[in-house]
Amino acid sequence: MSRVDTVAKEKAQPAVRELYQAIEKKLGKVPNVMLTMGHSPAVLKGYLNFSEAASQTSLNPKLREEIALIVGQTNLCNYCLSAHSTIAKGIGLSDQEIIQIRKAVAQDPKTQAILTFAKTVVEKKGNVTEQDISNLKAKGVTDTELVEIIMVIALNMFTNYFNHITDPQIDFPMAAKL
Repeated sequence: MSRVDTVAKEKAQPAVRELYQAIEKKLGKVPNVMLTMGHSPAVLKGYLNFSEAASQTSLNPKLREEIALIVGQTNLCNYCLSAHSTIAKGIGLSDQEIIQIRKAVAQDPKTQAILTFAKTVVEKKGNVTEQDISNLKAKGVTDTELVEIIMVIALNMFTNYFNHITDPQIDFPMAAKL
């Protein structure tokens, strides 16, 4: 049972209703997490703007989803794991690849380093070491990519925590259990 009610389109403030329309046009529906954010136009707009900015980084969509999956797994966010598993399948990742990513395992050494780093950031609450950064850079991660990785981690931390606290009903196919 959700701890915070969703805000239906009909009952939403005009500013939120406009945002809902844009979300529905883009995604085909307004997911429950965003319907819950609909209590505050500032929160919903902030989340959407942060998401849009993350999509404009140099990180490709696949890598952004891989980061979302490892952050969601590390934080045990079932809503985000379900949503991002669905999105990952939509961009071509197989069920097996999704499971491997959630276990922080990648075939590509650079991606492996990024997944390990993202998991470490979550586990250490951001208090990474020089060695953690050196390991990333040794696999070819640039400073630009590093700051963008931090952005994607932070975006997913926000939704993980938001979902832990508000507990919206999962409206995506349930992610596989590990």
